Amino acid sequence: MTAAAEGSTSAAHRELALEALRSVADPDGFVPFDHFMEVALYAPGVGFYARDDSPFGREGDYYTAAHASPLFGRTIAERVRTVLAVLPTDRPRRVIEVGPGDGTLAEGVLRGLAAGPTSFGPVEYVLVERSGPLSVRSFERVASVGQAVGIPVRAARGIGADGPFDGVVLANELLDAQPARRLLWDGTRWLETGVRLTCEGFAPATTPLERPVPGTKLPESPPLGTILEFSPMAEAFVREVADHLVAGLCILLDYGMDETELLSAHPGGTLAAVRRHRYVDDPFADPGSSDLSVFVNFTRVRAVASASGLREVAFRSQAEALGAWGFPHLFEEALRSAPNAEAEVRTRLAGKSLLFGFERFYALELAPPERSRAPVT
Repeated sequence: MTAAAEGSTSAAHRELALEALRSVADPDGFVPFDHFMEVALYAPGVGFYARDDSPFGREGDYYTAAHASPLFGRTIAERVRTVLAVLPTDRPRRVIEVGPGDGTLAEGVLRGLAAGPTSFGPVEYVLVERSGPLSVRSFERVASVGQAVGIPVRAARGIGADGPFDGVVLANELLDAQPARRLLWDGTRWLETGVRLTCEGFAPATTPLERPVPGTKLPESPPLGTILEFSPMAEAFVREVADHLVAGLCILLDYGMDETELLSAHPGGTLAAVRRHRYVDDPFADPGSSDLSVFVNFTRVRAVASASGLREVAFRSQAEALGAWGFPHLFEEALRSAPNAEAEVRTRLAGKSLLFGFERFYALELAPPERSRAPVT
């Protein structure tokens, strides 16, 4: 593509982004940050996840733990197996992965389930992906794997698309990509941050806080300039799980901190933009060209889970969770089966990456109340 063509494409993309922002702007032209993030990530023809090419892997923009090593999916499969083993088989049972992306994790989980004992009984694997291109990409990849291992795979529009169910809800690096609100303390009050549309485009801006902030009370009198981040959509996702998961487990894997730690360690917020494995200096520049994310505010997510009736089974680092779910055994098995010294070294490096390269990642396991059938421990 010539420089002129690239410039024309960029200009057209920017105009589409501005049009999408105008459609969600307040009468005075203000767009709250969560609405800006929604446009930048998911708006048709604009959003980072609405594009045709995959953002994952070496040729994409970033890696997840599932891309670091197939042992990640295999280990999660062992946890899924323990849950399915205690669920009765007189009702349909599902493993619902929300945000499967390119299907790498789903493939690992399916192959892991097929590699071990099959005593967990019949189950179907359901993919819930809001990105149109990624939905097609993940289903094409995972459906063939499911057929090969004897576990049916299908796609659905949401967790509750088929009503209440027994099974497992799985989400890896989903919550950090849910549109988030960013509030700024100006010394006397909290302000809503976002962008304001102008005749030249848009620019970062603030406005008085008018939208309610349900749940946990906002911090009082933090240091001047403190930014508090939380995602109403991430919290709504947890409530949706509570409404539909009758028996089983919800496994959420993501990076984040408790709110107190976030405000202490990152008083200026955690907003980051990534493109081609590099951080972008200005997250507001060229919406849709880079991935946007914020650390998960686990204080508010856990509070919503409790208020929704979910029982917290465990909350620990991702490395601790992998260790408890069987990673050490699978790692040693992978080393023994390595065909040569080079493969063994690659396996060791991948294992080290999983345990030490995802430092701020946590695993939150939630289950329906104990009165539900087949409580999970």
